[in-house]
Amino acid sequence: MRTGSWTARVALSIALVCAAMFAAWCQELPVADPAALGFSSERLARLGSSLESAVKAERISGAVVLVARHGKVAYFEAFGQQNHESGAPMRKDSIFRIYSMTKPIVSVAVMTLWEEGRFDLDDPIGKYLPEFSNMQIAGVQKDASGKPSVVLEPARRAPTIQQLLTHTGGLSYDTLPKSPDYPVRQMYVDAGIGNPEDTLAEMVAKIARLPLAYQPGTVWEYSRSVDVLARLVEVVSGQPIDRFLALRIFVPLGMKDTGFWVPKDKLDRLAEGFADDRMIDVTKPPKLMSGNYGLVSTAEDYFRFEQMLINGGTLNGVRILGPRTMAYMTSDQIGAIRGPFYGPGPGYGFGLGFAVRLTVGQAPYAGTVGDYGWQGTAGTIFWVDPKEDLTAILMVQRVGSFVHNSQLTRALVYQALN
Repeated sequence: MRTGSWTARVALSIALVCAAMFAAWCQELPVADPAALGFSSERLARLGSSLESAVKAERISGAVVLVARHGKVAYFEAFGQQNHESGAPMRKDSIFRIYSMTKPIVSVAVMTLWEEGRFDLDDPIGKYLPEFSNMQIAGVQKDASGKPSVVLEPARRAPTIQQLLTHTGGLSYDTLPKSPDYPVRQMYVDAGIGNPEDTLAEMVAKIARLPLAYQPGTVWEYSRSVDVLARLVEVVSGQPIDRFLALRIFVPLGMKDTGFWVPKDKLDRLAEGFADDRMIDVTKPPKLMSGNYGLVSTAEDYFRFEQMLINGGTLNGVRILGPRTMAYMTSDQIGAIRGPFYGPGPGYGFGLGFAVRLTVGQAPYAGTVGDYGWQGTAGTIFWVDPKEDLTAILMVQRVGSFVHNSQLTRALVYQALN
């Protein structure tokens, strides 16, 4: 009787997911005249002219940009080439490696489990991943000649889930600039953190065997913390991270082209960079499904995710998170905490997975207090502006271009508002 009841529940769950998937995927993007949404069409066209110039100068191979306001698309265009070598033109539905724009999605996944009461945010991560118990801190001590050496001391407390969400848990990253003053960064490299032949569980276990770079809660350092959080999702939910994201976020929102790899029947839509852009292989299922940088997506798919965020956690009748949870996630969580490599930049704090604007000034581009977003190392960017009820996405495949892309795109979007 119990088995039959369980089977019936599973069958019902699958049926509901399939129904949600069909309904979501059939939703067309809502489009409106830019003027009706408060944009100058003439000034908004500057965004396209700028991207066309970048393509012509071969600063980028191609791009897709989508700007929306009040839930409706004001501007959605593709420029240049999807593949510079083959000459295939860029398409609006081209698929991009979004790298660190994976992090906000995984952060949302974490918070869906928090909303179910599966853990407290101030729980130590070691409560769920015991390998993170009894951590040490790697400090630097210099002798009389100035020669540095690594010294270890016990962590005063274990990193919490909240600190991992804010990059203040003391973890580091193998891609940050190396320096004798920050030895853990080199330790990550030496340990092979990020090896694509490791599983997520294996990589996280390696991270746990290394010391922390700082006492938890004292320094903001861009880190592998979202990989640890992705593993937390697996352990708490009992599902692989790809399946959890698909069932709880991608399918309900209609994000039909988002995942950890591109199926064979969609490879003709995969955007590539230039020959010197060394990017992850997404043409087959990966062994390492990184919560830090592993996902691919399209402009339309990520727009659906953004619109869910700005709607307070819901889209087309499907609720992913509660509105108060969204408000909490997109508020500053770190106060005065900063670090030697502070990624959000001037004028921004950090929430649970997003950089959050604290003031109109200071940042080198326009914006509104409370806007939030992030970017990916291959040039993709997104942000959400609740005050202006605006969302924007730029998809590019050019490693190292995200700083320029972010500043230019924001400037050209905001100057187009009436």
